Amino acid sequence: MVLTTDLQEIATALPIFSDPEQKERFLFILGALSARVISLRKAAEVMNLEQGFLIQIHDLLGIEFSYLAEEDIELERAKI
Repeated sequence: MVLTTDLQEIATALPIFSDPEQKERFLFILGALSARVISLRKAAEVMNLEQGFLIQIHDLLGIEFSYLAEEDIELERAKI
């Protein structure tokens, strides 16, 4: 996978994954999840991680992930 210099700097700065290729793969997966191109299950499979662990990584990095529409997220938050 070829990354621009900016993305390479971001990948290098990630506090998780020691292997640069794994960091690059995570950035790719993060983008694909955000764009709703792949499922969480497929993302975990590509990263060779358990789904729950992938969600924990998102939480640790402060990245919110949901397939719900913004309106649905607000409805869910209002229920809490």
